[in-house]
Amino acid sequence: MRKLFKRIAMSAAVTAMAAGGVAVMPSVAEAASYNGACGSGYSVIDSLPLAEGTVFLTYNSSNGYNCVVTVRSNPSSYLKSMDAGIRLSGGTWIEDGGFYTTYAGPVRLHAPHSCIDWRGTINGEVNYQYNSHCG
Repeated sequence: MRKLFKRIAMSAAVTAMAAGGVAVMPSVAEAASYNGACGSGYSVIDSLPLAEGTVFLTYNSSNGYNCVVTVRSNPSSYLKSMDAGIRLSGGTWIEDGGFYTTYAGPVRLHAPHSCIDWRGTINGEVNYQYNSHCG
């Protein structure tokens, strides 16, 4: 009988530790959803992950404009340093940066048949792609 109680107690302890271990594991950051900030006619053609959100590159085939917006995964009333930028490869950045609750941008560039550089930043973390989407 004593062995049975020992096994039950040991089993309960292992189960409690396993459940506790699951509860304290950090969660993986969720990707943000595109919020339509670039306007009608723009479709998402690429994205870059950030720990606290996503940078979206969109394109409007009817007017030849690219548009970049950086979106937070968990918007709140708490302001975060954010940036969205785009340029002809090697050119001057068109950017929108500041402290935002939800998203930075949109920034647009007419670049048919040209390569572009685009980027986004949230809280100092930057992700970018250079010399891309040529065409």
